[in-house]
Amino acid sequence: MSRSLWKPLYNNKKNILLEKNFIYKIYDRSQKINFEFINKTVKIYNGIRFFEILITEKMIGHTFGEFAPTRKLPLHKKKK
Repeated sequence: MSRSLWKPLYNNKKNILLEKNFIYKIYDRSQKINFEFINKTVKIYNGIRFFEILITEKMIGHTFGEFAPTRKLPLHKKKK
C-alpha cells in the first residue's frame, strides 16, 4: 500500500541535523529524500555493502532504495 499524498514525508529522526562535510550512512531504504539532503553525500546500505551517492534536486521525493541496487547483473561467459 502506498503512502497518502496528504501525509508528510517519512524521515528517520537520526538524519535531521545535517552537517557540512559529513557522509551519512543510511540503512533505511524506504526513507524519502527531502530538501535537507541536497548536495550532500550519503552512503546507502543495500544489505551487502554501501553505495556512495551525491543527492541532487531531481532525486527529491524518491526513496533512497531506488539508487542502491540490491541485485547483481548477470555476467555471461564469452565464447572463444
